[in-house]
Amino acid sequence: MEKNHLYFGDNLGVLKKYIDDESVDLVYLDPPFNSNRNYSVIFNRHGEIDNDASAQIEAFEDTWKWTPTTESQFNEFVTEAPGAVADVLTAFRTMLGENDAMAYLANMAPRLVELHRVLKPTGSIYLHCDPTMSHYLKVLMDGIFDVRAFKNEIIWRRTGAHSPGRKFGPIHDVILFYTKAIGTSGFYYNPQKTPYTKEHVRSRYTLQPDGRWKFTSGGNVLTGADASDGESGQTWRGVNPSAKNRHWAVPGFINEQLSPEEQQLGVLDKLEAAYQKGLIEIVPGRAWPEPVRYLDSTGGSPMGDIWAYQPGTAGVLEGTDAGIDADVAYLGPTSPERLNYPTQKPTGLLERIINTSCPEDGVVLDPFCGCGTTVDAAQKLGRNWIGIDVTYISIDLIIKRLQHTYGDEVIKEFNTTGIPKDYAAAQAMFNKDAFEFERWAVSLIGAQPNKKQVGDKGIDGVGRFMLDGKGGVGKFLVSVKGGKSLNPGMVRDLQGTVNAQKAAMGILITLSEPTRGVLDAINHGGVWAHPITKQKFPALQHVTVKELMKGNRPQLPPTIYKPYIEAKKQKVKDQTGHLF
Repeated sequence: MEKNHLYFGDNLGVLKKYIDDESVDLVYLDPPFNSNRNYSVIFNRHGEIDNDASAQIEAFEDTWKWTPTTESQFNEFVTEAPGAVADVLTAFRTMLGENDAMAYLANMAPRLVELHRVLKPTGSIYLHCDPTMSHYLKVLMDGIFDVRAFKNEIIWRRTGAHSPGRKFGPIHDVILFYTKAIGTSGFYYNPQKTPYTKEHVRSRYTLQPDGRWKFTSGGNVLTGADASDGESGQTWRGVNPSAKNRHWAVPGFINEQLSPEEQQLGVLDKLEAAYQKGLIEIVPGRAWPEPVRYLDSTGGSPMGDIWAYQPGTAGVLEGTDAGIDADVAYLGPTSPERLNYPTQKPTGLLERIINTSCPEDGVVLDPFCGCGTTVDAAQKLGRNWIGIDVTYISIDLIIKRLQHTYGDEVIKEFNTTGIPKDYAAAQAMFNKDAFEFERWAVSLIGAQPNKKQVGDKGIDGVGRFMLDGKGGVGKFLVSVKGGKSLNPGMVRDLQGTVNAQKAAMGILITLSEPTRGVLDAINHGGVWAHPITKQKFPALQHVTVKELMKGNRPQLPPTIYKPYIEAKKQKVKDQTGHLF
Protein backbone atom coordinates (compact mmCIF):
# COMPACT_ATOMS: atom_id res chain seq x y z
CA MET A 1 0.00 0.00 0.00
CA GLU A 2 1.48 3.32 -1.09
CA LYS A 3 -0.60 5.63 1.08
CA ASN A 4 -3.23 5.63 3.77
CA HIS A 5 -6.71 6.02 2.34
CA LEU A 6 -9.99 7.63 3.37
CA TYR A 7 -13.11 6.54 1.46
CA PHE A 8 -16.42 8.42 1.37
CA GLY A 9 -19.20 5.97 0.57
CA ASP A 10 -21.09 2.90 1.68
CA ASN A 11 -18.55 0.44 3.06
CA LEU A 12 -20.07 -2.57 1.30
CA GLY A 13 -19.49 -1.02 -2.11
CA VAL A 14 -16.08 0.35 -1.17
CA LEU A 15 -14.89 -3.02 0.15
CA LYS A 16 -15.98 -4.83 -3.00
CA LYS A 17 -14.53 -2.26 -5.40
CA TYR A 18 -11.32 -1.08 -3.77
CA ILE A 19 -10.01 -3.42 -1.05
CA ASP A 20 -7.98 -6.42 -2.23
CA ASP A 21 -8.26 -9.96 -0.91
CA GLU A 22 -6.12 -10.67 2.17
CA SER A 23 -4.65 -7.16 2.29
CA VAL A 24 -5.56 -6.05 5.82
CA ASP A 25 -3.96 -7.05 9.13
CA LEU A 26 -6.55 -5.69 11.53
CA VAL A 27 -10.21 -4.71 11.25
CA TYR A 28 -11.96 -2.72 13.96
CA LEU A 29 -15.60 -1.82 13.47
CA ASP A 30 -18.18 -0.13 15.64
CA PRO A 31 -21.36 -0.31 13.56
CA PRO A 32 -24.01 2.11 14.83
CA PHE A 33 -27.16 0.71 16.38
CA ASN A 34 -29.44 2.56 18.77
CA SER A 35 -29.72 0.12 21.65
CA ASN A 36 -31.36 2.77 23.82
CA ARG A 37 -34.59 2.31 21.91
CA ASN A 38 -37.33 0.26 23.51
CA TYR A 39 -36.84 -3.47 22.97
CA SER A 40 -40.49 -3.84 21.98
CA VAL A 41 -39.76 -1.54 19.05
CA ILE A 42 -36.40 -3.01 17.99
CA PHE A 43 -37.69 -6.58 18.09
CA ASN A 44 -41.30 -5.82 17.11
CA ARG A 45 -42.71 -8.22 14.51
CA HIS A 46 -45.61 -6.04 13.47
CA GLY A 47 -43.93 -3.03 11.91
CA GLU A 48 -45.01 -0.49 14.52
CA ILE A 49 -42.98 2.71 14.44
CA ASP A 50 -41.73 4.71 17.41
CA ASN A 51 -41.66 8.29 16.19
CA ASP A 52 -39.23 9.28 18.96
CA ALA A 53 -36.69 6.61 18.06
CA SER A 54 -33.78 7.45 15.81
CA ALA A 55 -30.57 5.71 14.86
CA GLN A 56 -27.29 6.89 16.32
CA ILE A 57 -26.03 7.77 12.88
CA GLU A 58 -28.58 9.34 10.52
CA ALA A 59 -27.24 7.55 7.46
CA PHE A 60 -28.38 4.20 8.85
CA GLU A 61 -31.92 5.18 9.87
CA ASP A 62 -33.28 3.45 6.78
CA THR A 63 -30.62 0.75 6.50
CA TRP A 64 -31.47 -0.68 9.91
CA LYS A 65 -35.22 -0.95 9.15
CA TRP A 66 -37.01 -3.87 7.52
CA THR A 67 -38.33 -2.63 4.18
CA PRO A 68 -39.15 -4.23 0.82
CA THR A 69 -35.57 -3.38 -0.19
CA THR A 70 -34.25 -5.22 2.86
CA GLU A 71 -36.44 -8.19 1.94
CA SER A 72 -34.99 -8.30 -1.57
CA GLN A 73 -31.40 -7.93 -0.36
CA PHE A 74 -31.91 -10.62 2.26
CA ASN A 75 -33.28 -13.14 -0.25
CA GLU A 76 -30.47 -12.44 -2.70
CA PHE A 77 -27.76 -12.71 -0.07
CA VAL A 78 -28.92 -15.96 1.56
CA THR A 79 -29.10 -17.53 -1.91
CA GLU A 80 -25.41 -16.77 -2.58
CA ALA A 81 -23.95 -16.76 0.94
CA PRO A 82 -21.86 -19.61 2.36
CA GLY A 83 -24.05 -22.31 3.85
CA ALA A 84 -23.36 -21.57 7.52
CA VAL A 85 -24.10 -17.86 7.08
CA ALA A 86 -27.33 -18.52 5.20
CA ASP A 87 -28.43 -20.99 7.88
CA VAL A 88 -27.76 -18.47 10.67
CA LEU A 89 -29.68 -15.66 8.97
CA THR A 90 -32.59 -17.93 8.11
CA ALA A 91 -32.80 -19.09 11.73
CA PHE A 92 -32.65 -15.50 12.95
CA ARG A 93 -35.49 -14.49 10.67
CA THR A 94 -37.64 -17.37 11.89
CA MET A 95 -36.99 -16.35 15.49
CA LEU A 96 -37.02 -12.55 15.22
CA GLY A 97 -39.42 -11.90 12.39
CA GLU A 98 -39.11 -8.76 10.28
CA ASN A 99 -38.01 -5.85 12.43
CA ASP A 100 -35.17 -3.39 13.00
CA ALA A 101 -32.98 -6.00 14.71
CA MET A 102 -33.35 -8.43 11.80
CA ALA A 103 -32.68 -5.64 9.29
CA TYR A 104 -29.50 -4.80 11.19
CA LEU A 105 -28.27 -8.39 11.06
CA ALA A 106 -29.26 -8.81 7.40
CA ASN A 107 -27.26 -5.71 6.45
CA MET A 108 -24.28 -6.55 8.65
CA ALA A 109 -23.87 -10.07 7.23
CA PRO A 110 -22.58 -9.17 3.73
CA ARG A 111 -20.28 -6.54 5.25
CA LEU A 112 -18.78 -9.09 7.64
CA VAL A 113 -18.31 -11.55 4.76
CA GLU A 114 -16.37 -8.87 2.87
CA LEU A 115 -14.27 -8.09 5.94
CA HIS A 116 -13.40 -11.79 6.23
CA ARG A 117 -12.30 -11.70 2.58
CA VAL A 118 -9.96 -8.71 2.96
CA LEU A 119 -8.27 -10.00 6.14
CA LYS A 120 -4.86 -11.56 5.78
CA PRO A 121 -4.52 -15.19 6.93
CA THR A 122 -2.72 -13.79 10.00
CA GLY A 123 -5.27 -11.02 10.55
CA SER A 124 -7.74 -10.24 13.32
CA ILE A 125 -11.10 -8.50 13.62
CA TYR A 126 -12.59 -6.69 16.62
CA LEU A 127 -16.34 -6.10 16.41
CA HIS A 128 -17.51 -3.48 18.91
CA CYS A 129 -21.17 -3.71 19.93
CA ASP A 130 -23.31 -3.73 23.06
CA PRO A 131 -25.43 -6.29 24.91
CA THR A 132 -28.47 -5.51 22.76
CA MET A 133 -27.03 -7.27 19.72
CA SER A 134 -23.75 -8.87 20.84
CA HIS A 135 -25.11 -12.41 21.21
CA TYR A 136 -26.75 -12.29 17.76
CA LEU A 137 -23.58 -10.87 16.20
CA LYS A 138 -21.46 -13.57 17.85
CA VAL A 139 -23.53 -16.34 16.28
CA LEU A 140 -23.30 -14.53 12.93
CA MET A 141 -19.52 -14.18 13.33
CA ASP A 142 -19.27 -17.89 14.21
CA GLY A 143 -21.00 -18.66 10.92
CA ILE A 144 -18.66 -16.43 8.90
CA PHE A 145 -15.31 -16.86 10.66
CA ASP A 146 -15.83 -20.30 12.30
CA VAL A 147 -16.46 -21.00 15.97
CA ARG A 148 -12.80 -22.01 16.37
CA ALA A 149 -11.68 -18.55 15.22
CA PHE A 150 -13.33 -16.88 18.23
CA LYS A 151 -10.76 -15.65 20.73
CA ASN A 152 -12.41 -13.37 23.27
CA GLU A 153 -15.46 -11.51 24.36
CA ILE A 154 -13.88 -8.36 25.76
CA ILE A 155 -15.89 -6.30 28.23
CA TRP A 156 -15.19 -2.57 28.04
CA ARG A 157 -16.59 -0.11 30.55
CA ARG A 158 -18.18 2.60 28.42
CA THR A 159 -19.57 4.90 31.11
CA GLY A 160 -19.69 5.62 34.82
CA ALA A 161 -22.71 5.11 37.07
CA HIS A 162 -26.05 4.58 35.37
CA SER A 163 -29.50 4.47 36.98
CA PRO A 164 -31.78 2.37 34.78
CA GLY A 165 -34.61 1.68 37.21
CA ARG A 166 -35.39 -1.91 38.16
CA LYS A 167 -32.29 -3.58 36.73
CA PHE A 168 -28.51 -3.39 37.00
CA GLY A 169 -26.95 -0.34 35.41
CA PRO A 170 -25.83 -0.99 31.79
CA ILE A 171 -22.29 0.38 31.79
CA HIS A 172 -20.38 -1.90 29.41
CA ASP A 173 -19.91 -2.64 25.73
CA VAL A 174 -18.81 -5.90 24.17
CA ILE A 175 -15.89 -6.34 21.76
CA LEU A 176 -15.85 -9.66 19.89
CA PHE A 177 -12.31 -10.70 18.94
CA TYR A 178 -11.93 -13.18 16.06
CA THR A 179 -9.00 -14.20 13.87
CA LYS A 180 -8.88 -15.30 10.24
CA ALA A 181 -6.81 -18.30 11.34
CA ILE A 182 -8.68 -21.13 13.00
CA GLY A 183 -7.29 -22.41 16.28
CA THR A 184 -4.66 -21.13 18.69
CA SER A 185 -1.88 -20.20 16.25
CA GLY A 186 -1.25 -18.76 12.80
CA PHE A 187 -2.25 -15.17 13.60
CA TYR A 188 -0.33 -12.09 14.72
CA TYR A 189 -0.66 -11.47 18.44
CA ASN A 190 1.54 -9.23 20.54
CA PRO A 191 0.52 -9.87 24.17
CA GLN A 192 0.00 -6.77 26.29
CA LYS A 193 0.48 -6.45 30.03
CA THR A 194 -1.19 -4.46 32.76
CA PRO A 195 1.03 -3.09 35.56
CA TYR A 196 1.21 -4.94 38.85
CA THR A 197 -0.34 -3.25 41.83
CA LYS A 198 2.09 -1.85 44.36
CA GLU A 199 0.62 -4.23 46.92
CA HIS A 200 1.49 -7.20 44.71
CA VAL A 201 5.07 -5.99 44.16
CA ARG A 202 5.71 -5.50 47.85
CA SER A 203 4.30 -8.93 48.70
CA ARG A 204 6.28 -10.84 46.05
CA TYR A 205 9.44 -8.76 45.60
CA THR A 206 12.12 -7.35 47.91
CA LEU A 207 13.82 -4.01 47.34
CA GLN A 208 17.58 -4.49 46.88
CA PRO A 209 20.35 -2.05 47.87
CA ASP A 210 20.85 -1.18 44.19
CA GLY A 211 17.20 -0.04 43.94
CA ARG A 212 15.91 -3.06 42.01
CA TRP A 213 12.98 -5.18 43.13
CA LYS A 214 13.97 -8.87 43.33
CA PHE A 215 11.38 -11.65 43.12
CA THR A 216 11.62 -13.45 46.47
CA SER A 217 8.31 -15.22 46.99
CA GLY A 218 9.98 -18.57 46.36
CA GLY A 219 8.14 -21.36 44.66
CA ASN A 220 9.24 -24.22 42.45
CA VAL A 221 9.22 -22.74 38.94
CA LEU A 222 12.21 -24.68 37.50
CA THR A 223 10.44 -28.05 37.37
CA GLY A 224 7.29 -29.54 35.91
CA ALA A 225 4.92 -32.23 37.12
CA ASP A 226 5.81 -35.94 36.81
CA ALA A 227 9.19 -37.66 36.73
CA SER A 228 11.09 -38.30 33.50
CA ASP A 229 13.44 -41.07 32.41
CA GLY A 230 15.26 -38.66 30.13
CA GLU A 231 17.80 -35.92 30.78
CA SER A 232 15.24 -33.65 32.45
CA GLY A 233 14.80 -36.23 35.20
CA GLN A 234 18.49 -36.42 36.12
CA THR A 235 20.25 -34.86 39.10
CA TRP A 236 21.70 -31.37 38.69
CA ARG A 237 23.90 -29.74 41.34
CA GLY A 238 22.83 -32.29 43.92
CA VAL A 239 19.10 -31.95 43.35
CA ASN A 240 17.17 -34.95 41.97
CA PRO A 241 13.73 -33.87 40.65
CA SER A 242 12.60 -37.47 40.04
CA ALA A 243 12.76 -38.11 43.77
CA LYS A 244 9.76 -35.81 44.12
CA ASN A 245 8.06 -37.03 40.95
CA ARG A 246 9.04 -33.94 38.94
CA HIS A 247 11.38 -33.04 36.05
CA TRP A 248 13.51 -30.00 35.13
CA ALA A 249 11.78 -27.35 32.97
CA VAL A 250 13.53 -24.07 32.12
CA PRO A 251 10.97 -21.25 32.10
CA GLY A 252 10.69 -18.99 29.08
CA PHE A 253 11.82 -15.80 30.82
CA ILE A 254 15.15 -17.49 31.63
CA ASN A 255 15.54 -19.04 28.20
CA GLU A 256 15.03 -15.60 26.58
CA GLN A 257 18.06 -14.26 28.49
CA LEU A 258 20.41 -16.93 27.12
CA SER A 259 22.39 -16.65 23.89
CA PRO A 260 21.03 -18.35 20.74
CA GLU A 261 23.70 -21.04 21.13
CA GLU A 262 22.84 -21.63 24.79
CA GLN A 263 19.15 -21.91 23.93
CA GLN A 264 19.98 -24.98 21.82
CA LEU A 265 21.68 -26.83 24.73
CA GLY A 266 20.20 -29.78 26.55
CA VAL A 267 18.22 -29.08 29.68
CA LEU A 268 21.04 -29.73 32.18
CA ASP A 269 23.59 -27.71 30.24
CA LYS A 270 21.02 -24.95 29.84
CA LEU A 271 20.44 -24.91 33.61
CA GLU A 272 24.20 -24.68 34.16
CA ALA A 273 24.56 -21.84 31.66
CA ALA A 274 21.78 -19.94 33.39
CA TYR A 275 23.38 -20.58 36.79
CA GLN A 276 26.74 -19.26 35.59
CA LYS A 277 25.01 -16.10 34.34
CA GLY A 278 23.40 -15.53 37.70
CA LEU A 279 19.93 -16.32 36.39
CA ILE A 280 19.52 -19.19 38.88
CA GLU A 281 20.59 -19.23 42.53
CA ILE A 282 20.89 -22.03 45.07
CA VAL A 283 20.09 -20.85 48.59
CA PRO A 284 21.12 -23.17 51.48
CA GLY A 285 18.10 -24.49 53.31
CA ARG A 286 15.71 -24.22 50.35
CA ALA A 287 14.46 -27.35 48.64
CA TRP A 288 14.89 -26.22 45.06
CA PRO A 289 17.13 -23.94 43.00
CA GLU A 290 15.29 -20.73 42.22
CA PRO A 291 15.33 -18.37 39.25
CA VAL A 292 16.68 -14.88 39.77
CA ARG A 293 14.15 -12.40 38.53
CA TYR A 294 13.90 -8.64 38.90
CA LEU A 295 10.96 -6.38 38.24
CA ASP A 296 11.51 -4.40 35.04
CA SER A 297 9.65 -1.61 33.30
CA THR A 298 7.69 -4.11 31.21
CA GLY A 299 6.66 -6.22 34.19
CA GLY A 300 3.00 -6.86 34.70
CA SER A 301 0.15 -9.31 34.46
CA PRO A 302 -1.03 -10.64 31.08
CA MET A 303 -3.96 -8.50 29.98
CA GLY A 304 -7.37 -9.99 30.69
CA ASP A 305 -10.66 -9.65 28.85
CA ILE A 306 -12.21 -7.05 31.18
CA TRP A 307 -11.10 -3.52 30.31
CA ALA A 308 -12.66 -1.33 32.95
CA TYR A 309 -11.30 1.99 34.11
CA GLN A 310 -11.59 2.32 37.88
CA PRO A 311 -11.95 5.92 39.06
CA GLY A 312 -10.13 6.66 42.29
CA THR A 313 -7.34 4.13 41.74
CA ALA A 314 -4.62 6.59 40.78
CA GLY A 315 -1.37 5.66 42.48
CA VAL A 316 -2.15 1.99 43.21
CA LEU A 317 -0.13 0.63 40.26
CA GLU A 318 3.60 0.12 40.17
CA GLY A 319 5.52 2.47 37.87
CA THR A 320 2.67 4.84 37.05
CA ASP A 321 0.40 7.37 38.70
CA ALA A 322 -2.49 6.46 36.37
CA GLY A 323 -5.49 4.56 37.63
CA ILE A 324 -6.41 1.00 36.68
CA ASP A 325 -7.14 0.83 32.92
CA ALA A 326 -6.87 4.60 32.63
CA ASP A 327 -5.58 4.23 29.05
CA VAL A 328 -9.01 2.92 27.97
CA ALA A 329 -11.08 5.16 30.23
CA TYR A 330 -14.53 6.10 28.96
CA LEU A 331 -14.96 9.68 27.80
CA GLY A 332 -16.67 11.82 30.39
CA PRO A 333 -18.57 15.06 29.60
CA THR A 334 -15.48 17.18 30.30
CA SER A 335 -12.87 14.90 28.69
CA PRO A 336 -10.49 16.97 26.53
CA GLU A 337 -10.60 14.23 23.91
CA ARG A 338 -14.37 14.25 23.67
CA LEU A 339 -15.95 15.36 20.38
CA ASN A 340 -19.57 16.10 19.72
CA TYR A 341 -20.02 12.68 18.17
CA PRO A 342 -22.44 10.10 19.58
CA THR A 343 -20.41 6.88 19.29
CA GLN A 344 -16.89 8.18 19.93
CA LYS A 345 -14.44 5.80 21.62
CA PRO A 346 -11.22 6.81 23.44
CA THR A 347 -8.02 6.73 21.40
CA GLY A 348 -6.37 4.58 24.07
CA LEU A 349 -8.87 1.79 23.43
CA LEU A 350 -7.85 1.62 19.77
CA GLU A 351 -4.16 1.92 20.64
CA ARG A 352 -4.47 -1.14 22.86
CA ILE A 353 -6.15 -3.14 20.08
CA ILE A 354 -3.70 -2.00 17.40
CA ASN A 355 -0.64 -2.75 19.53
CA THR A 356 -2.02 -6.23 20.20
CA SER A 357 -3.13 -7.30 16.73
CA CYS A 358 -1.39 -5.23 14.06
CA PRO A 359 2.34 -5.55 13.24
CA GLU A 360 4.33 -2.34 12.86
CA ASP A 361 4.19 -2.54 9.06
CA GLY A 362 0.56 -3.67 9.04
CA VAL A 363 -2.70 -2.18 7.75
CA VAL A 364 -5.65 -1.22 9.95
CA LEU A 365 -9.16 -0.95 8.45
CA ASP A 366 -12.20 0.72 10.03
CA PRO A 367 -15.29 0.44 7.78
CA PHE A 368 -17.45 2.63 10.08
CA CYS A 369 -14.76 5.16 10.94
CA GLY A 370 -17.11 7.85 12.30
CA CYS A 371 -15.10 10.59 13.96
CA GLY A 372 -11.80 8.89 13.11
CA THR A 373 -10.52 7.49 16.40
CA THR A 374 -9.15 4.35 14.71
CA VAL A 375 -7.49 6.41 12.00
CA ASP A 376 -6.01 8.77 14.59
CA ALA A 377 -4.64 5.90 16.69
CA ALA A 378 -3.17 4.13 13.63
CA GLN A 379 -1.53 7.37 12.47
CA LYS A 380 -0.07 7.91 15.94
CA LEU A 381 1.32 4.37 16.13
CA GLY A 382 2.79 4.48 12.61
CA ARG A 383 0.50 1.87 11.06
CA ASN A 384 -1.01 2.09 7.60
CA TRP A 385 -4.75 2.68 7.68
CA ILE A 386 -7.96 2.62 5.66
CA GLY A 387 -11.05 4.48 6.81
CA ILE A 388 -14.53 4.27 5.28
CA ASP A 389 -17.64 6.24 6.18
CA VAL A 390 -20.95 6.90 4.47
CA THR A 391 -21.43 10.45 5.81
CA TYR A 392 -19.42 13.39 4.55
CA ILE A 393 -19.57 15.12 7.93
CA SER A 394 -17.46 12.24 9.29
CA ILE A 395 -14.97 12.42 6.43
CA ASP A 396 -14.56 16.16 6.91
CA LEU A 397 -14.21 15.73 10.67
CA ILE A 398 -11.49 13.09 10.24
CA ILE A 399 -9.51 15.26 7.84
CA LYS A 400 -9.68 18.22 10.23
CA ARG A 401 -8.86 15.98 13.18
CA LEU A 402 -5.71 14.72 11.49
CA GLN A 403 -4.71 18.25 10.49
CA HIS A 404 -5.26 19.55 14.00
CA THR A 405 -3.30 16.69 15.61
CA TYR A 406 -0.48 16.13 13.12
CA GLY A 407 -0.30 19.38 11.15
CA ASP A 408 -1.35 20.31 7.63
CA GLU A 409 1.46 18.20 6.14
CA VAL A 410 -0.46 15.06 7.11
CA ILE A 411 -2.76 15.69 4.13
CA LYS A 412 0.08 14.52 1.87
CA GLU A 413 0.20 11.17 3.67
CA PHE A 414 -3.21 9.89 2.61
CA ASN A 415 -5.53 9.79 -0.38
CA THR A 416 -9.27 10.29 -0.51
CA THR A 417 -11.82 8.61 -2.76
CA GLY A 418 -15.47 9.53 -3.16
CA ILE A 419 -15.05 13.25 -2.49
CA PRO A 420 -15.88 15.31 -5.59
CA LYS A 421 -12.80 16.61 -7.38
CA ASP A 422 -14.56 18.19 -10.37
CA TYR A 423 -17.91 19.75 -11.24
CA ALA A 424 -19.34 16.58 -12.78
CA ALA A 425 -18.61 14.64 -9.59
CA ALA A 426 -20.22 17.41 -7.53
CA GLN A 427 -23.33 17.25 -9.70
CA ALA A 428 -23.41 13.46 -9.33
CA MET A 429 -23.10 13.80 -5.57
CA PHE A 430 -26.05 16.18 -5.46
CA ASN A 431 -28.15 13.86 -7.61
CA LYS A 432 -27.39 10.93 -5.31
CA ASP A 433 -27.74 12.65 -1.92
CA ALA A 434 -28.56 16.35 -1.65
CA PHE A 435 -27.90 16.41 2.09
CA GLU A 436 -24.39 15.00 1.79
CA PHE A 437 -23.76 17.47 -1.04
CA GLU A 438 -24.72 20.34 1.26
CA ARG A 439 -22.37 19.07 3.96
CA TRP A 440 -19.52 18.79 1.48
CA ALA A 441 -20.10 22.28 0.05
CA VAL A 442 -20.21 23.83 3.54
CA SER A 443 -16.89 22.23 4.47
CA LEU A 444 -15.18 23.77 1.42
CA ILE A 445 -15.26 27.21 3.08
CA GLY A 446 -14.14 26.02 6.52
CA ALA A 447 -17.59 26.02 8.10
CA GLN A 448 -19.21 23.22 10.08
CA PRO A 449 -22.11 21.40 8.41
CA ASN A 450 -25.37 20.80 10.20
CA LYS A 451 -25.89 17.39 11.74
CA LYS A 452 -29.62 17.35 11.12
CA GLN A 453 -31.42 17.39 7.83
CA VAL A 454 -34.59 19.14 8.96
CA GLY A 455 -35.36 22.23 10.99
CA ASP A 456 -32.34 24.18 9.75
CA LYS A 457 -34.38 27.18 8.50
CA GLY A 458 -32.48 27.12 5.21
CA ILE A 459 -29.08 27.26 6.90
CA ASP A 460 -26.77 24.35 6.12
CA GLY A 461 -23.73 25.27 8.16
CA VAL A 462 -22.05 27.76 10.47
CA GLY A 463 -18.54 29.18 10.34
CA ARG A 464 -16.79 31.06 13.14
CA PHE A 465 -13.83 33.39 13.39
CA MET A 466 -11.98 35.28 16.08
CA LEU A 467 -13.21 38.77 16.83
CA ASP A 468 -10.45 39.70 19.27
CA GLY A 469 -7.75 38.20 21.41
CA LYS A 470 -10.07 37.64 24.39
CA GLY A 471 -12.05 34.70 23.11
CA GLY A 472 -14.74 36.68 21.32
CA VAL A 473 -16.08 34.86 18.27
CA GLY A 474 -18.10 35.97 15.28
CA LYS A 475 -20.06 33.69 13.00
CA PHE A 476 -21.24 33.49 9.42
CA LEU A 477 -24.11 31.36 8.14
CA VAL A 478 -23.97 29.19 5.03
CA SER A 479 -26.86 28.28 2.75
CA VAL A 480 -26.34 25.74 -0.06
CA LYS A 481 -28.61 25.39 -3.08
CA GLY A 482 -27.93 22.50 -5.41
CA GLY A 483 -30.96 22.82 -7.66
CA LYS A 484 -31.18 24.77 -10.90
CA SER A 485 -34.08 26.95 -9.77
CA LEU A 486 -32.57 29.97 -8.00
CA ASN A 487 -34.43 33.12 -7.04
CA PRO A 488 -33.90 36.30 -4.96
CA GLY A 489 -36.19 34.93 -2.24
CA MET A 490 -33.42 32.54 -1.25
CA VAL A 491 -31.14 35.50 -0.60
CA ARG A 492 -33.81 37.33 1.41
CA ASP A 493 -34.35 34.21 3.53
CA LEU A 494 -30.62 33.99 4.21
CA GLN A 495 -30.45 37.65 5.16
CA GLY A 496 -33.42 37.28 7.49
CA THR A 497 -31.77 34.39 9.34
CA VAL A 498 -28.45 36.25 9.53
CA ASN A 499 -30.22 39.17 11.17
CA ALA A 500 -32.26 36.97 13.50
CA GLN A 501 -29.20 35.08 14.71
CA LYS A 502 -27.07 38.23 14.89
CA ALA A 503 -24.49 36.68 12.60
CA ALA A 504 -21.85 38.76 10.85
CA MET A 505 -22.37 37.49 7.31
CA GLY A 506 -24.26 35.05 5.14
CA ILE A 507 -22.73 32.95 2.35
CA LEU A 508 -24.83 31.47 -0.46
CA ILE A 509 -23.26 28.51 -2.31
CA THR A 510 -24.92 27.29 -5.51
CA LEU A 511 -24.25 24.45 -7.89
CA SER A 512 -25.81 26.37 -10.80
CA GLU A 513 -24.91 29.83 -12.01
CA PRO A 514 -26.92 32.56 -10.23
CA THR A 515 -29.63 34.59 -11.89
CA ARG A 516 -29.35 38.35 -12.28
CA GLY A 517 -31.98 38.76 -9.56
CA VAL A 518 -29.97 36.62 -7.12
CA LEU A 519 -26.82 38.64 -7.74
CA ASP A 520 -28.72 41.91 -7.36
CA ALA A 521 -30.08 40.79 -3.99
CA ILE A 522 -26.58 39.75 -2.89
CA ASN A 523 -25.12 43.10 -3.95
CA HIS A 524 -27.73 44.96 -1.89
CA GLY A 525 -26.91 43.05 1.29
CA GLY A 526 -24.78 45.78 2.82
CA VAL A 527 -21.44 45.46 4.57
CA TRP A 528 -20.14 44.15 7.89
CA ALA A 529 -17.16 45.83 9.59
CA HIS A 530 -14.82 43.89 11.86
CA PRO A 531 -15.01 45.59 15.30
CA ILE A 532 -11.23 45.41 15.86
CA THR A 533 -9.56 45.66 12.46
CA LYS A 534 -12.37 47.81 10.97
CA GLN A 535 -11.96 45.80 7.77
CA LYS A 536 -15.18 45.73 5.78
CA PHE A 537 -16.73 42.59 4.25
CA PRO A 538 -19.85 42.12 2.11
CA ALA A 539 -22.58 41.04 4.54
CA LEU A 540 -24.01 38.74 1.88
CA GLN A 541 -21.81 36.83 -0.53
CA HIS A 542 -22.32 34.27 -3.26
CA VAL A 543 -19.96 31.65 -4.65
CA THR A 544 -20.56 28.77 -7.05
CA VAL A 545 -19.25 25.25 -6.60
CA LYS A 546 -17.17 25.68 -9.76
CA GLU A 547 -15.47 28.72 -8.23
CA LEU A 548 -14.82 26.86 -4.98
CA MET A 549 -13.24 23.96 -6.86
CA LYS A 550 -10.94 26.44 -8.59
CA GLY A 551 -9.77 27.66 -5.20
CA ASN A 552 -11.84 30.83 -4.98
CA ARG A 553 -13.24 31.59 -1.53
CA PRO A 554 -15.59 34.16 0.01
CA GLN A 555 -14.13 37.23 1.70
CA LEU A 556 -13.86 36.24 5.36
CA PRO A 557 -11.71 37.18 8.37
CA PRO A 558 -8.49 35.14 8.39
CA THR A 559 -8.89 32.91 11.43
CA ILE A 560 -11.55 30.26 10.98
CA TYR A 561 -12.26 27.56 13.54
CA LYS A 562 -11.76 24.12 12.12
CA PRO A 563 -14.72 21.77 12.63
CA TYR A 564 -12.55 19.42 14.73
CA ILE A 565 -11.75 22.19 17.20
CA GLU A 566 -15.38 23.27 17.17
CA ALA A 567 -16.40 19.77 18.12
CA LYS A 568 -14.28 19.95 21.24
CA LYS A 569 -16.83 22.38 22.71
CA GLN A 570 -14.47 25.23 23.48
CA LYS A 571 -16.13 27.80 25.69
CA VAL A 572 -16.15 30.93 23.59
CA LYS A 573 -18.55 33.84 23.15
CA ASP A 574 -20.35 34.97 20.06
CA GLN A 575 -21.23 38.59 19.31
CA THR A 576 -24.21 38.46 21.65
CA GLY A 577 -22.03 37.37 24.57
CA HIS A 578 -23.50 33.88 24.79
CA LEU A 579 -21.26 30.90 25.48
CA PHE A 580 -21.39 28.02 23.04
